[in-house]
Amino acid sequence: MERIQVDILAISTSSVSGGAYALILKEINGERRLPIIIGAFEAQAIALEIEGIKPPRPMTHDLLKNVIDALGASVIDITISELREGTFYARISLDADVPREIDSRPSDAIALAVRFGVPIYVAEEVFAEAGITPDFEDEMDFEERTARGPEKPSAEMLQQQLREAVEREDYEEAARLRDELRKLQSSG
Repeated sequence: MERIQVDILAISTSSVSGGAYALILKEINGERRLPIIIGAFEAQAIALEIEGIKPPRPMTHDLLKNVIDALGASVIDITISELREGTFYARISLDADVPREIDSRPSDAIALAVRFGVPIYVAEEVFAEAGITPDFEDEMDFEERTARGPEKPSAEMLQQQLREAVEREDYEEAARLRDELRKLQSSG
């Protein structure tokens, strides 16, 4: 299977599915993107790790990383390997006494990948079927949409609110504040 390495480009609320998020992956040596709809919990787990925000208690993906580490194994990489009937499938490659691959939802696999700091891949067949290549106009529309909104609060105020939300373990609010802070920083 030919695999293409990707980075996480963005996580944003999905206008298609209420309460869900769109995770956008971008190929490293190209322009194609792969949008995947994921749940709020998984979006928060990925976003908090990317931002380096440590909750006071381990979240589920942190626990799973701790268990894998304690068993003397490690994650090598993850691959979004298939798209069947509109559902994405992923594989987590483990280095253990006996190397193996574990079936996973892409969102859970990516949440582990960011915790282990390992590469994320997409099978070429998946990109061919579900990948998109934005044109310059689409890019500008996306940036314009994310920059819109009411008068923005200061970065310091948003960072303080973000810390408070994490301390309260209100991760949905923390993710919203993080996104708002990102928009403010990218527009300034």
